Amino acid sequence: MRSARHLLLVAASGATLMFAAALPGLAMAQDAPATSTQVAAVAPSDPWPQATSDVPADPAVRFGQLPNGLRYAIMHNATPPGQASLRVRIDAGSLMEREDQRGLAHFMEHMAFNGSTNVPEGELTRTLERLGLAFGADTNAYTSFGETVYQLDLPRTDDETIDTSLMILRDMMGEATLAADAIDRERGIVLSEERTRAGPGLRSLMARLDFLMPGQLVPDRLPIGDTSVLANAPRERFVEFYSAYYRPSRATVVAVGDFDVDAMEAKIVAEFGDWIPDAPDGAEPDLGTPQARSLEAGVYSEPGSPASVQIAWISPPDLRPDTLAKQREEAVRYLGIAILNRRLSTLARGENPPFVGASASRSTEFRSQDTASIFASFQSGGWQPALNAIDQEQRRIVQFGVSQAELDREITEWRTGLANGVAGAATRRTPALAGALVSAVDGDSVFTSPQTDLQIFESIVGGLTLDEVNAALKTTFTGSGPVVFVTTPDPIDGGEATVLAALAASQAVAVTAPVAESAQTWPYTDFGTPSGVAETSRVEDLDVTFVTFNNGVRLTIKPTTFRDDQVLVTVSTAGGYLSLPTDRLTPVWAAGSAVSEGGVSRLTADQLEQALTGRTYGISFQVTEDTFAFNGATKPEDFGLQMQVLTAYLTDPAWRPEPFERIRGQFRQALPQLDAVPGGVFARESGGLLRSGDPRWTFPTLAQLGEASLDDLRQAITAGVATGPIEVVVVGDVDVNQVIEQVGSTLGALPARAASAPVAADARTVRFPAGTPQPVQLTHAGRPDQALGFIAWPTVDNFSDPKEARLVRLLGDILRLRLIDELREGQAVTYSPSVSASASGVFTGYGYLSAAIEAPPEKMAGFFADADRIAAALATGPITADELDRARNPRVESLRRSQATNEFWLSELQDAQTDPARLPTLRTVISDVETATVEDVQAVAARYLSPDRAYRVQVVPTATAAAAPAE
Repeated sequence: MRSARHLLLVAASGATLMFAAALPGLAMAQDAPATSTQVAAVAPSDPWPQATSDVPADPAVRFGQLPNGLRYAIMHNATPPGQASLRVRIDAGSLMEREDQRGLAHFMEHMAFNGSTNVPEGELTRTLERLGLAFGADTNAYTSFGETVYQLDLPRTDDETIDTSLMILRDMMGEATLAADAIDRERGIVLSEERTRAGPGLRSLMARLDFLMPGQLVPDRLPIGDTSVLANAPRERFVEFYSAYYRPSRATVVAVGDFDVDAMEAKIVAEFGDWIPDAPDGAEPDLGTPQARSLEAGVYSEPGSPASVQIAWISPPDLRPDTLAKQREEAVRYLGIAILNRRLSTLARGENPPFVGASASRSTEFRSQDTASIFASFQSGGWQPALNAIDQEQRRIVQFGVSQAELDREITEWRTGLANGVAGAATRRTPALAGALVSAVDGDSVFTSPQTDLQIFESIVGGLTLDEVNAALKTTFTGSGPVVFVTTPDPIDGGEATVLAALAASQAVAVTAPVAESAQTWPYTDFGTPSGVAETSRVEDLDVTFVTFNNGVRLTIKPTTFRDDQVLVTVSTAGGYLSLPTDRLTPVWAAGSAVSEGGVSRLTADQLEQALTGRTYGISFQVTEDTFAFNGATKPEDFGLQMQVLTAYLTDPAWRPEPFERIRGQFRQALPQLDAVPGGVFARESGGLLRSGDPRWTFPTLAQLGEASLDDLRQAITAGVATGPIEVVVVGDVDVNQVIEQVGSTLGALPARAASAPVAADARTVRFPAGTPQPVQLTHAGRPDQALGFIAWPTVDNFSDPKEARLVRLLGDILRLRLIDELREGQAVTYSPSVSASASGVFTGYGYLSAAIEAPPEKMAGFFADADRIAAALATGPITADELDRARNPRVESLRRSQATNEFWLSELQDAQTDPARLPTLRTVISDVETATVEDVQAVAARYLSPDRAYRVQVVPTATAAAAPAE
C-alpha cells in the first residue's frame, strides 16, 4: 500500500476475485530509512512525506534531495537481473495550463523528445535504440492532470547505458530547445493522438466530469487539450510553460534496479546537480471548490457511448497528510466498501441480474473533491433496474450494516494478499517498483515495505469491531447529493426528470436485511486412485523435467527463482480453434467467462470463492489455436489446492446460463461502441477478414449474438475437454517431487485418455486473403476526420521454419523504424504507426506482417503509397547496419527480459514433450536474432514484401464511404 489514493489490487482466493479499492498506505514503525551522506539533507520546505509523518518509509529506498530542490529515490532490486528502470516525474500536468495553453503540458512531453542541447532532434530514440531500448516499450512518457512522467527501462546497468540515459533525461528536463520548426512538425502528431483518442467514451467522460465537478478546473483541463491551441500556439507559449514548471524543485528522479546505490546516487548528483532554473516558479492552479449539490441528475446519450449509471456524493477533498491515524480510518472504511462490492458482485452473477457489473468506491479526485459513488454498467435500455439495484444495496448496507462473517472474510482476503506480498517482496519486478514509487510521490504518501504493510494491517484489524465498520459505512456515502449520472447509447425519454423520478421511486422502496450466506466447504479433494508415474526424464540444460503418468497425462515442470512464492500452471486438452467447425460460427467469444464464472457442479463461482477464502489460487479458461486451456496462479503451499480447482473445472464444469447471458450482454453493449471508432471497426472485422472469412475467427453480429446458445458452446468445447489428451505445465517456485505428487493425485488419478485427438481434414487450412490492389473498405460511425489504414503481406508460420519467422519479426521492427521516420517524424501524419508480425504455431503456412496507421481519410491514399514504396525499398535494399542494430538490440533485450519471467517458460514449454522441434527452437530464440545479418533480413524482405500479395483495408467515416478508393 503506497497511498490513500493508490489503487491496490490484492489477489484474493481466485482468479476472478480481485479486491480493488482505493486503500490506505499501511505502515508501522521501523528503523529510519538510509540517507545520503553526499548531498544536503532534505529541506524542511519540501520534505519527503515521511519527514513529517509517523509512517516510516521503506528502509530499502534511499531518499534524498539536492540543494537545487530536486528529490530522488533510489532502490536496489535484481528482478530482472542486470536491468534498471529510471523515472523522472515533473510535478506539473494539464491543471497547470492557462486557458491559452490547454494541451501544452502533453505537447511539452512530446517536445522533450525532440531536440535538446546535447541531443539533436531525431537522435534521442535512435541513441536509446542502439542501447537496446525499444521506443514505446522501454522509452515512454505520460501526462496526466497533475504530473508528467518520463520512463526509461534499461536492459543493462553498465556505465555507458546508465550515463547516456541520465544525460538524456537531464537534457529533456532542462535543456529542450523547443525549436519553432520542430514544434510545427509535431503538431500533426499530437493532433493525430487527439483524433485517435476521440470517441463516445471520451466524450461521455467529459460530460461526466462536467456534471460531477461543475465550476472546478478539472473538467476544462483534460490532458489532450484544445485542438485550436495544439494547432496554433506559438513557441513562446511552450517556453513559458517549460520554464515555469520544468525545474528541479518540481522534479523527482526514481532509479530502481540491479546497480550499486552509492554509484547511482553519485551519477544522479553529478548529472542533475547543476540544474538551475532561469525563470520564476509557475503558479499553483486554482482548482475551484465543490459546489453544494441537491438531488440532481445528468444524462449523456450518444450512439456508441458506454451504458452506465452512477450515484455519487460530493465532499471537499481530504488533503490531510499520510499518517497512521488516517490510514486506519480509511482501512476501516474500505473494509465496509469491500463487503458492499462483494454483494454487488453476487447480484451481477445471479439469475436475471440488474446490471452487468457494479462497484462502490470513495476517493479523492485530482485533489479537488472527494467522491463516494456506486457505479454500474448495464445492457442497453436497462438503466432503471441498475439504478434501483445500486440505490437499494447502498441503503441496505448503511441501514443494516454488515455481518461478522462478511467482515472476517474480507479481513482474511486482504491479509492473504498482504502476506503474499511479503513472501514475494524480494523478487518484485523493477518496473513495477519504479511505478509504485512514482505513485507514492504523486499521492504525497509514504512508500512503505510489504512487511510494514502487513504489520500495520494487523494492528488495525486486531482490535477492530463490527460497530466501527458499520459506523464508517454510515459516513462513507455522505456529502452533497446524491447526484445521478447516466450515460447511454439510447436516449431516455424525459431525460433528467425521468431519472430523478426513477430514483425517487426506488428510494421509496423499503429495504430488508440481507440474507446470510450459508457456510461452504471445498468438496473436490478426491479424484480416485493415482495411476502412478510411467516415465520421467530430465532436460539438463533447461532444468526441465518431463513426466508421463500411466493414464497418459503429460507433465512438464520447470523450477525457477524469478518470483518468490509464485507458481503458474496451465492444464490443456486437445481442441481449440483446430477442433471448431469450419462452416459456421460457434460462440467461443463467451468461452472464458462461461467456463470460469460458471463454477463447478457442486459450487457456484460465489460459493467456490467463499469455500476457499484466504487461499491463493486462480482459474481462467482460454481457447488457443489447438487447445482448451485452464490456467491458474498460486503459491507453493497452495499448489495442491490449485490442482484440485483445475481438475474440478476440467472434470465437473457446471455450464450455468448466467455467465453466458452476462457476456452476451457485454458483447451487445460493445458492438455499437466498436462501430463508433475506426479502430473498433477494424478490431471487429479483422479476425475474419485476415482468414478469408473463416467463421472460427469471425466476430458475431447482433443477430448472431441473439441466436447463440450455451448448448452450442458446450458442445464445441466438451468433447476436447472431456476426452482429449491432457498436458500440464508447471513453472515457478516449486519442488519437482511435490509437483509430481500433487498432479498425480488429481489429474494423474483420472481415467486414461487417448494419446492424441483426431483432426478434421480441412481444420488445419487457414487462408490468408489474396492481395487487394484497392483497399477493402469498411465504414465507421465516428468523427469525419478519423480513418484507419492497414496493409499486410502473407509470410510464414512459426513451426515450418522458426528462424525465418524470427527474421520476419526483425524485418517488422525495421519496417516500423522506417514508417516512424516517414509518417511520424517526416510527414507528421500519425501519432504512432503500428507494425506487427503474426505467425501461427498450428496452421500450416499461416503468418503475416502488417502495418497500420490512424489518420484523416484524405491521408489514406498517401499511406498505402508510402507503405508500398517503403516495402519495395526494403525488398531491394539496402538495409543499413545501423537500422539492423536499432531493430535487433531492443528485440534481443526484450527476449532476455522475457526469459527471466515464469510467463515466458509457461508459454514456451507447451507441447515440449510431443513436438520434437520445440526445445531446439527454444534454445535458439536469441541466437537466431543475434546472428541475423543485413543480408538475411534483406532476403526475407525480398521474399515476402511483394506488392501484388499485399492485402489492404481502410476504415473511413460513413459519410465518405462513397468516395473513390485509394489509388
